[in-house]
Amino acid sequence: MPELSVLNLAPLRQGQTAAQAIDSMIRLAQEAEQIGYLRYWIAEHHNTAALVSSATQVLIGHTLAHTRRIRVGSGGVMLPNHSPLLVAEQYGTLDTIYPGRVDLGLGRAPGTDQLTAAALRRHSGDVVWTFPDDVRQLQRYFAAEDAQGFVRAFPGTGRNVPLYILGSGTESAYLAAELGLPYAFAAHFAPRMLETALAIYRREFRPSAVLSRPYVIVALNVIAADSDEEAAFLATSQQQFFLNVVRSSSRPLLPPVKSMDGLWTESEAAAAQQMLACSLVGGPETLARQYGILNETLRPDEWMAVSYIFDEQKQSASYRRFFELADNA
Repeated sequence: MPELSVLNLAPLRQGQTAAQAIDSMIRLAQEAEQIGYLRYWIAEHHNTAALVSSATQVLIGHTLAHTRRIRVGSGGVMLPNHSPLLVAEQYGTLDTIYPGRVDLGLGRAPGTDQLTAAALRRHSGDVVWTFPDDVRQLQRYFAAEDAQGFVRAFPGTGRNVPLYILGSGTESAYLAAELGLPYAFAAHFAPRMLETALAIYRREFRPSAVLSRPYVIVALNVIAADSDEEAAFLATSQQQFFLNVVRSSSRPLLPPVKSMDGLWTESEAAAAQQMLACSLVGGPETLARQYGILNETLRPDEWMAVSYIFDEQKQSASYRRFFELADNA
């Protein structure tokens, strides 16, 4: 059975303050831990009023402080926005306080628009192209004493914080394979290249000191409910969220509606549904059928579920249903 984990973008629900949204993020982490999920990752986004996940490392530390066992990490740190040394110091510190519970997922995109990316980045060059070198620097900063140079991460040296390469295309698949690192694909919003990227990663993978065989994580959307009708109703919050993406708007996560008719155009619906193609939505029988097909087709080592459900209790119930389904499959 694949491992099961949770990804949270820390959305701001309609009517919530930022502090309340962070409280919701913590409650979900505690619920995920109680259910039995392996890890809980928090994404990094900037200049996005609908999300409160800009200071990812702060939220990770806050989540670690309010949980006991579950692994907590970044899904991911958008490395072009950060100095590798600073990332090593931050996550080395987190791992020092919470040893063995910290993950460091790394992405090559800025996680924002180009103007905001320019405001975030540490120099004016296109640092996306330095991503492979930045990852290698991080590996060195976390390595043993004899692998260090003059510049070191304190704390960080010798911590061996596990690194994961994130991607939504093929470039990161090649890098993860070359470095022998786990690969997490963002199928929850960009599923188009999913099968191609996984095939590249598995074919090109080189064993490393941290991994002897490929390790694939697939992030997907999950809306699990008592019936197909209820799931379809709850999923309209997710559809409205992705309509925001299509329109480049920043509305918070909205309550479900009876129908999306009239809320989006035909072209907007097509664009949003394309991003949502890797989703499980339904009651128990439908969800089990959908899960069986995806699991057999993709054969991941780990599923990472994202659940955009407005009602927090129904969101928790969805995560519980998905865990029980996958655990018994």
